[in-house]
Parts: sequence; C-alpha cells; structure tokens
Amino acid sequence: MRLENIVALTGARLLTSPEVTIYNEVVFDAGKIKRGDIFFAKNPADIEEAVRNGAYAVIFDKPVQISDPEIAWLKVDSLDEALFRLLRFRMVEKEVEAYSCDDIAFELAMDIETNDEVVLAYGNMQELTKKLWDVPNGQKILFTPSLVREELFTDIKELPHVIRYKIEIIERTLFEVSFIFRDFYYERILLSPFFLPFLEQLLNFYATNEIAFRFKKFEHLTHFEILFTNKNFEPKEYGTSELVLIFEKDMRYFRQEIEFLFEHAPWARSIYLLPKEYDMPNCSACYHYGTKEELFSLLREQSFHFAFIGGYTKEILFEKKIQASPRQLTFDLF
Repeated sequence: MRLENIVALTGARLLTSPEVTIYNEVVFDAGKIKRGDIFFAKNPADIEEAVRNGAYAVIFDKPVQISDPEIAWLKVDSLDEALFRLLRFRMVEKEVEAYSCDDIAFELAMDIETNDEVVLAYGNMQELTKKLWDVPNGQKILFTPSLVREELFTDIKELPHVIRYKIEIIERTLFEVSFIFRDFYYERILLSPFFLPFLEQLLNFYATNEIAFRFKKFEHLTHFEILFTNKNFEPKEYGTSELVLIFEKDMRYFRQEIEFLFEHAPWARSIYLLPKEYDMPNCSACYHYGTKEELFSLLREQSFHFAFIGGYTKEILFEKKIQASPRQLTFDLF
C-alpha cells in the first residue's frame, strides 16, 4: 500500500518525511512485525518493539515519542476509524461479494461449516481486519448490520427472498427437528423448528451459490434460548426436565416466538414475562415486570411448563440464584 493512499484514506497527519513510501501488511502485534509492515499502535508502549522488528510505518492516535524519523509516523484521530477506512478500500480492491442477513440467520451460519467458501464478518475492527484483509478476490462475505457497519462494503446483496429449495419436515418436537433438504436427510437436529424459516433462507443462499455445507452443533444461538431446569431453577441436561425456560433478549422477535408457541404447544401451560414497556394485547398468560426482582417473583409465583422471558438471556440465572417454592410449581407430563 502506498503512503499517499494511507494518508488520503485515513486523514492522517504525516509527521516525518520517510524515504520508503510503499508498505506491506497491516500488523497489530509488535512481535509479529516484519520489515516493511505497517504497525497499528493500539498500545503506544509496543511501538519501540515494532520499530526494532522492522516496521516502516506507525499509525497511532495517542501521544508518542518519535524515535526513528526515517519511517512514517502517522497521527490519526481514531485508530478504529482509520482502520475501517483502510479495510473498506481493501474490500473494494478485493471485489468481495457482501451479503447482508438478519441476526438469527447470521448466528445459524456461525454453526454451519462451508470450508471458507463464505467468510463471516464480525468482531471489533482489529478482528475484522485480521479476518478480511487477505481474503481471496471475489470472496463471499456474510454479515449482519447489528455487528458490522454496512458502509464497510460498497455493493451489498441480500439473502434470497424467493425460496427455490424447501425444507421438508419429517419429524419435529418443540426443540428438535428431522428434515430433508435437496434430497439429503438430516436426523434429529437439536434446533427448534422456530428457526427453520431463517435456516431455509440461508440454505437457499448456499444452494444457489453451489456452496457445500455441513451442520455443527448449534451453539451460538442467542435467540429463543432454551434451558431445561428443575424446581429450584438449576440448569439440567437437554430433555431431562419438564420445566423449560425460554429466553429472548431481542424484543423484535418476541411476538413471532409467542405465536410459534401458541401454534405448536397449545397443550402446555405457558407464561410470557415481558418488560413493562412492551405491550402485548389479548394475552391472558402475559405478565409484565419492571425489575429483575419482579421477574424472579413472577417465576416463583406462577405455575408453568414453559416460561418465556423477554429482554434477557439465560445468563440472568447465573447473576442471581432464584429460590423457588416447590408447592408453587406443578408439572404434567408432556
């Protein structure tokens, strides 16, 4: 990368007059610097090591002492913003194909192996740069706007809205499904059928682009989180309890998930615990809470098979232990 391009893209002030004006890689670890690299100095204390190892340029946003005037010292207002602009330019150079999707489809993609035919973009600017800087030309990149600024890519496509290949459900429970997709049978996948519309769109993206895929364990899902528990609200292994807590931190999906439970588990006694500001008309099983303490009280007081909790993840259970009164909880086999 040429010095004039770096200055123009980042808006940096060049504080020296270096003889060398063409640089190699962007590096964040001073110990991994090679001669000719650009060092992004998140920690100014690492600069001297980077210079000793051969850095030809140092980009920084905090006060530093210039130790070698023969290399480029570039002062920027924000390292993250400078890095964003450089990476955006790099993505244009690489002519990447960027695809936007919603949060659930992205989390599903995190648990599907595609042998790097699709690169998932997420993380802070340093992590993004490490992941994307050296991708092949024309690389397909999947991202969600909640994790990555859309401005990073200049030509953004969306996952297919027209579903060419359908998922054929063979067997399902509320929290597990067996299905056929393009003549392949997937048996007893530990995934709620709630996710199938999102999965179907994602698999159609792979199919239309002839991308081979393989399911891993779906461990990254932070939506419709299922936790089997006992009468004292202690976590139990999957399927070993009749009491289930379901968590949804993002209220955008809450109504859709409630409708799913209404439709597929009408036999179960379900309660829905919502933040006070979230309105859910005509829901006799809905209860509102204002504080965590009120939420815990509702869990202790109500009898249920499924308690659907909006606004929190399951981590709330580990922040504060809930003491339940066994006489207040009743169970029927299902």
